[in-house]
Amino acid sequence: MGPSKRESHIQQSLTFCLGIILIGCLVQAAGWMKNDRLVFPDVPDILRAFFRLLGNPETYRKIWVTLCHLVEALALSTVIGVTVGMLEGLSPFVRNLLKPLMIFLRSIPMIVLVVIIMVLTRYERVPLIATSLILIPLISEAASEGCQRIEPELIDVYRINSGFTPRIFFHVYLPLTAGYLRQAYISAVGMGLKLAVSTEYLVQTKNSLGKAIHTSSYFNEYEDIYAYALIMIVLVLLVSALPNLIARLWRRLRPSPSESV
Repeated sequence: MGPSKRESHIQQSLTFCLGIILIGCLVQAAGWMKNDRLVFPDVPDILRAFFRLLGNPETYRKIWVTLCHLVEALALSTVIGVTVGMLEGLSPFVRNLLKPLMIFLRSIPMIVLVVIIMVLTRYERVPLIATSLILIPLISEAASEGCQRIEPELIDVYRINSGFTPRIFFHVYLPLTAGYLRQAYISAVGMGLKLAVSTEYLVQTKNSLGKAIHTSSYFNEYEDIYAYALIMIVLVLLVSALPNLIARLWRRLRPSPSESV
């Protein structure tokens, strides 16, 4: 890494830290303006609650339950979203046929979707199903866009040489759409975690972050609510770093297109 890149990373890190300080200042200013330390506790109180929760083993059990919901929803929405997106990218007929459904899933209010799913299935499945349904349009749109951006001449060459096979799909189509899917994944992680916690809050999922936030709000423990928000931010940052790691492993392990045809 050259000096310029190192300086750029240092500058970005400092700017990120300033952004965190800005958030703390906004919370503190809101408390001064509202003059209500119950709803807007001091930043030191929030940090004490944050580290107290991190030192409690029960917190990690709740994080684990919520992360399981998030990972399951991401896996399900990725399989369905990529499949639907590829079909949409390859076929204008399929794209126009499914467009109303995708618009419906993107537009329906979350609370309405959760209520409908609560009627149709068991409560413990609601976070998985509701979160997946909201994320599918996001991932399918990225897969469709990436598929449509592939050079037709390049695809024609591979089809002439070997036709459309699973190896072509995994070694040609997916790598060429990986950039679009990676950006969609980064957005889906943050959105998915918020959706999972929201549905856990609504259906009162046991031993989850959503249930913990509901309990804290019931007892007016707002410093704990802000602390759980900080924990969620850390989780999003950690999980969002996975695409870069996966991309590096993919580049190292996958054969070149010429070898896979």
